Amino acid sequence: MTGTPVVVLDKVNKWFDQLHVLRDVDLVVQPGEVVVVVGPSGSGKSTLCRCINRLEAIDSGSIHLDGRPLPAEGKELARVRAQVGMVFQSFNLFAHKTVLANVTLGPVKAKGVAKAEARERALALLERVGIADKAERYPAELSGGQQQRAAIARALAMEPRLMLFDEPTSALDPEMIAEVLDVMVGLAAEGTTMIVVTHEMGFARSAAERVVFMDDGRIVEAASPERFFSAPESDRARDFLSKILAH
Repeated sequence: MTGTPVVVLDKVNKWFDQLHVLRDVDLVVQPGEVVVVVGPSGSGKSTLCRCINRLEAIDSGSIHLDGRPLPAEGKELARVRAQVGMVFQSFNLFAHKTVLANVTLGPVKAKGVAKAEARERALALLERVGIADKAERYPAELSGGQQQRAAIARALAMEPRLMLFDEPTSALDPEMIAEVLDVMVGLAAEGTTMIVVTHEMGFARSAAERVVFMDDGRIVEAASPERFFSAPESDRARDFLSKILAH
């Protein structure tokens, strides 16, 4: 993996009133890398994702995407946002539009892609995530797992440089989690640059190139999955793993 990093966070700090949610966070993500962010609830993982997409503004430090500073607002920010796909815990699909319309909307409106081309690409993406037969259905007619796969297809339709996943399976029933993770494992295998916040340790083991452990707003350690799961360096990570892997 060479070239300009896709994302560089340098000494990023974020406060919510008195709460210091990100503390001097440094992170570099290379093209094609899959970084899985784990840690206890409230450790700053989701806020980290939202700051990279500038859904939250940072208070100090810097974030660069493809070597450029993240713009504060306006058209330049919209252009950068179009390069960052985001998949949320709640699927955020437009309820009044079909699955196909949800997936074609961004390319047509934001990138000026011709409707026929956007439709063709959307159908290919729905095939890729295993719900091509649901193209003309509305979100309410789909299971949670199918809705999340539609949300992944929608994000991919923008041909993003980076995919952010913020706990994409936490709202799903257990049998639906696997179908979403399978799609994500496939994306990782294809070389998609991904930052994934998740509690799914199996996914972290199998798909991550690097596991980043956060606690209390800080990155406590970052290591390969083999290293992190077999020999975590910090007491905090050891304690976290002993609790979640014991079940």
